[in-house]
Amino acid sequence: MNAGMTQFVASPANPDTEVLTGSVSLESLAPSRSWSPRSIAIIFFAWLILQIGCLFTPGLLDDVDSIYTEIAREMLVRNDYVTPYVNGIRFFDKPPLMYWMAAASMRIFGPHDWAARLPLAIGVLALLLAVYTLGIRLFRETSPPDAPDRGGFYAALALATSIGPFLYTRFYIPDILLALWMTLGVHLFLIALDRIHQGRSSLLPCLSFAAVMALNVLTKGLIGLIFPIGFALLYLAITHQLSKLKYLHLVSSLALFLGIAAPWHILAAIRTPSIPLPSGLGLPERGGWAWFYLYNEHIARFLGQRIPHDYGQVPITLFWLLSIVWVLPWSAFLIPAISDHVRDLRNRTLISPRRYEAALSLLLWTALVLGFFTLSSRQEYYNLPALPALALMSAGLLARADSRDASSRTGALRWTICFLLPLSTLVALVCGYFSIVAPHPADGTDIASLLAANPEFYNLSLGHIFDLTGAAMGLFRGPLIAVALGMICMGFGSLILRQHKHQYAANLILATATVITLLAAHEGLTRFYPILGSKDLALAIDRDGLQPNDQIILDGELTSGSSLIFYTHHQLHLINGNVNGLWYGAFWPDAPRIFETEDSLRHLWSGPDRVFLLTYHPKARVDDLAPYGTVHILAAAGGKTILTNR
Repeated sequence: MNAGMTQFVASPANPDTEVLTGSVSLESLAPSRSWSPRSIAIIFFAWLILQIGCLFTPGLLDDVDSIYTEIAREMLVRNDYVTPYVNGIRFFDKPPLMYWMAAASMRIFGPHDWAARLPLAIGVLALLLAVYTLGIRLFRETSPPDAPDRGGFYAALALATSIGPFLYTRFYIPDILLALWMTLGVHLFLIALDRIHQGRSSLLPCLSFAAVMALNVLTKGLIGLIFPIGFALLYLAITHQLSKLKYLHLVSSLALFLGIAAPWHILAAIRTPSIPLPSGLGLPERGGWAWFYLYNEHIARFLGQRIPHDYGQVPITLFWLLSIVWVLPWSAFLIPAISDHVRDLRNRTLISPRRYEAALSLLLWTALVLGFFTLSSRQEYYNLPALPALALMSAGLLARADSRDASSRTGALRWTICFLLPLSTLVALVCGYFSIVAPHPADGTDIASLLAANPEFYNLSLGHIFDLTGAAMGLFRGPLIAVALGMICMGFGSLILRQHKHQYAANLILATATVITLLAAHEGLTRFYPILGSKDLALAIDRDGLQPNDQIILDGELTSGSSLIFYTHHQLHLINGNVNGLWYGAFWPDAPRIFETEDSLRHLWSGPDRVFLLTYHPKARVDDLAPYGTVHILAAAGGKTILTNR
């Protein structure tokens, strides 16, 4: 048999178990652990700058960011870790792990926004280390002999400095944790297969896989089962190893999974049983937590029939394109990397088992996640669980280029010239142009006065980016200059080093330039914050001597100023705001009377209690409320104004 051919032999311990042998020894199928302190230090340093360095600014964003953190704070106040509440109303949208993490951190450090964000930052570090470890396994034999961790290092560095993982950890959503659980699940499954091939017990990795799935379910629901189980079954089917299922300790793994995941689900159903629901709204006659969470949030959302339909729908083409954008600049190397993996699958008998494993695992992982959301409802960040696989593919190519593989070096250089250099140059020119020609706004200019409102995009997580105008660019002159400089270093710097065959230095320059760019983006977010959050307005209310019997009222639904709750620790009332997130929970008898009408607002304004009103339409509200009492402007920022009757 040729040295590169793959052979199947029987394992002495499990006679009906096929063992892959060939160009790598049986022992090489065991997980590789070639750690490099320097690599880990660089990964940690990048994480420290981008995650911890950006932890304290800006304030919480209105909408899900502050809603999820406020749920965690109310868990602490109520000492109830089963039923999520926000603004005193039951909230059934998500499972509790994210709330528990933020609540635990705030119990230790206090009810600060940075404390609520800290668990997510720690989760990113865990993801980077998980990707690093998996990359070592998959790419050790194709990395330089003196740096066997190079594939894992590049993958972790790419994920740490890519656009998507950074953007979607600026607010508190669970999707980056799905990437962590998926990475761990894939690795644990592959370790379990290794042990079966070697005739060893796979109990520990199987139990660990079950625990990871349980955490996945507690992070974002049943999707935590679909991806890892779907990956394992498809992998076994493609490799004709479905018979291995009997060695995966399914009963004990299921018991552990249920032991972790089931208690909260059972308690949540018991504490929020079915109640009669109003007719004519598309609801069942009776419903409780189980109907809303298990059916409405999972099956109905998948089919695009969730009630209420309060989220955007990204077109399929854009969804796939954004999967590439979120891994920039490292996605520049994805096309040659994917081509290599497809070629490996076609030439299975001519490559090592580990190389085939890498190709199949990463392509299957990516196709499973992106394919699922292609068929279901999708938002622009739902592809985050696929990003580790994309980063690993790009990293594998770069590691092979480091090991003097001529094809990989040519591919890395070609795509730097044809893709990365033109893109970075274009971005540098655009940012440089606006930094020069944008008008200088006067001191104290409210950014809202320079923007163009496009509410049709606001159901998208980054919808407010469409509000930017040329006039507003003057407020972002510093970040624009930094982005332009970072882009020049990214394109020309990495190209020059790659042309001189300094692959490692080229990739470090690429990462450094991206860190500069992302820090500039974070500074831009901080300057844009008055549009997205209401922390300064909340602090203005506190400085005015907020008392327990005072009323804070939002002129609209909760997402129009939800960060006020977190920063004032004061329940909000809403004018015409019984919609979307609070709508279903408001049917329960314990829901507080927080929903106001135009008439009740006028009554409160003329009453004995002090009222603070956050509105986006101050002139109209002043005219409307003036006949019922004095109207003072307390503070204004980001197109929002706080009016008060005292």
